[in-house]
Amino acid sequence: MSVPQYRKAAALALVAGLGLSLTACSTKSDDDSAAGGKVTITVDCQPVGSQKELLQNWNDDVAEFQRQNPNIVVKSVSVGEQCNNPPDFAARLAGGTVTDVFYGYMTDLQQVLDSGQAMDITEYADKDTIPTWDSVDPALKEVFTDGGKLYAVPVKNYSMGLVYNKALFQRAGLDVNSPPKTWPEVRAAARKISALGNGVAGYAEYSAGNTGGWHFTSLLYSQGGQVLTPDGKKADFNNAMGKQVLQNLKDMRYGDNSMGSRQLLQWGDLLTNAAAGKVGMFIGAPDTTQAIVSQFQGKFQDWAMAPLPGQDGAAKGTLGGGEGYYFKKGLSREQVEAGLKWIAYQKLTPGKGQFDYVRAKPQNYPVGLPQPLLFANGTEAQKQELELRKANANVDTANFALFEASPVPIKGEPRNAQAVYAVLDAAMSGVLTNPNANIDALLKTAESKVNQLLAAQS
Repeated sequence: MSVPQYRKAAALALVAGLGLSLTACSTKSDDDSAAGGKVTITVDCQPVGSQKELLQNWNDDVAEFQRQNPNIVVKSVSVGEQCNNPPDFAARLAGGTVTDVFYGYMTDLQQVLDSGQAMDITEYADKDTIPTWDSVDPALKEVFTDGGKLYAVPVKNYSMGLVYNKALFQRAGLDVNSPPKTWPEVRAAARKISALGNGVAGYAEYSAGNTGGWHFTSLLYSQGGQVLTPDGKKADFNNAMGKQVLQNLKDMRYGDNSMGSRQLLQWGDLLTNAAAGKVGMFIGAPDTTQAIVSQFQGKFQDWAMAPLPGQDGAAKGTLGGGEGYYFKKGLSREQVEAGLKWIAYQKLTPGKGQFDYVRAKPQNYPVGLPQPLLFANGTEAQKQELELRKANANVDTANFALFEASPVPIKGEPRNAQAVYAVLDAAMSGVLTNPNANIDALLKTAESKVNQLLAAQS
């Protein structure tokens, strides 16, 4: 998972009210039938009301899509934080209240399959429904494939690096063009930044809502470790590399007091603090800077990004992942094809939807970020997207030059990632809230719990 700035679907007054409830998501309702020759689909994750421009953009896209496809009606459903919060998504999935076309992380595949909610869309996804389908990176399609069957369409991908506040770096006497390359250097820089006072944290980290386990994974990858054994059947983080991850955080939190007093941060908590100029560094994907600006009213010019640090040199790996849209089991062929056409228009067409850089530029949404990179290098869609991105860039692409110039090997998320992350939250929160936390005991407990959940699902 990454910053969910694209986790949205529209509320179009012509077809649905903004308050459409979760109970209205069933494909069996009269409203969702193909009455009058029209095919209706429900789609979740519209922007919240405070995201006025994002919501208006989506509404405009829905209107234009329906103009081009007069036989399709797109109904938008707001589920609020449930599109940003994995536990809420799990509850919605278990309750059977997902929409016809529903959003999920790449890590959700096993959970979705176990729920029995997802439809096999292999026979429907092609150039007829998604004109750029052959350009979509095959590796991203593979993430949503199980047993040779495709269950979702990728709509975003990312990889992690070190995001840092240039303004705070300058105030602390640090070189904005030479950010930390190792975790000891991160610690030293965090001390200088936190010394500025006024509630500024030199380095900030997640530790709740599955986000702590998510970041633990990326930190472990930077050490050269892996969360699970290669066969995915056992935990593999209770070792020297896992201990180093937690020791680094404990040293900064309590040895240096450079991480601030408020902990148990989730996605929005950390980015709210960052937008307020209270965070010097954190790990994230390029689109975190967009969220800081568009959702939390920060200043884009304050932020830059570098490769993920390693322990004693370059990082040995970094976490990559992303998101997609699944299709609820039981949909008609017409509904599936309508949903794929909508996703193609909104998510996978250069110049449209999330790639409408001409629209985004004057709205002051950052254009030029190296994300989402959905199309394989050298494909026609990739060339079109890159050309449009460069032509409409309104950000200093130099802010991402270090990140792009020294790519770190990307590793995917582990099997049953969200369940594993939930367990690892406790290890992260332990070292960040208890000065006497026993790292060995935290990792041992987490290892036991992860092994239990893996055994139960084998």
